Amino acid sequence: MNASSMPNAKAPLRIDFVSDVSCPWCAIGLQSLQQAIDRVGDEIPVEIHFQPFELNPQMPAEGQDAVEHLTGKYGITAEQAAQNGEAIRARGSQLGFVFDMGRRRRVYNTFDAHRLLHWAETEGQERQLALKQALLRAYFSEGRDVSSHEVLAEVTAQAGLDAGRARRILASDEYADAVRDQERFYATQGIRAVPSVILDERLLVQGGQPVEVFEQALRQAAGRARAP
Repeated sequence: MNASSMPNAKAPLRIDFVSDVSCPWCAIGLQSLQQAIDRVGDEIPVEIHFQPFELNPQMPAEGQDAVEHLTGKYGITAEQAAQNGEAIRARGSQLGFVFDMGRRRRVYNTFDAHRLLHWAETEGQERQLALKQALLRAYFSEGRDVSSHEVLAEVTAQAGLDAGRARRILASDEYADAVRDQERFYATQGIRAVPSVILDERLLVQGGQPVEVFEQALRQAAGRARAP
C-alpha cells in the first residue's frame, strides 16, 4: 500500500533534485539525502523528481580528458585536481558510494542521459531513481562513457527499464525540447550550481551536504523542525 492510499495519509513532500550525472557532489548529495530520508522514515513521505542540469553543455561527443578539463575550467594544477579527487573519494566512501577516480579519465556530454531520465520519470519515480543511481555508478564507479548510446541502453536495462525503448529515444530527438525547457526554467530560478535540492518548491539546499543537514531540511520543509 502506498502513502496516497492509506487512510489520513499525508501528501508526500516534493523534492526536486537538480543535478548532472557527471557531477561528483551530486552523487554525494543524493547519497546523503537518501540516508536522511531513511532517518525520517514514514514520518515524512517524499517523492523525488530528478531535474536536468548540464555542467558542460558544449562538451563535444568525444569528451575531454578529465584532468585537462578540471585544470582548464577551474584554474587548478593537476596535483590539486588529484587532491580534490581524493577528498571526493573519501567523502563518498563514508556514505557508501564508490568513486574510482582512476577510471574517470574523461568528461562527457550528458544531454542524452538527461533525456532518458526525463523518460524514466514517466515510467515512475522508482524507475527514475534507479536510472539516476545506475548512471552515477556507471560514470563514477565504473568509468563508463555516459554519452555512448550503447552504454546508456545497457545502463537503462540495469535500472529495470526497456533498453529497446531507450535506443529508440536516443536515435531520435524525443524529450530534447522538454529537457531544454527544464534546464531553462531552473536557470531562470537562479540555479547556477549543483546539486540544488528544492524541497516543497520553496526550500533550497545546495551542495553535497551532510546527512544531518538534509534531515533538518526535510523536517523544516515538512513543518516538523525539531525543537532546539
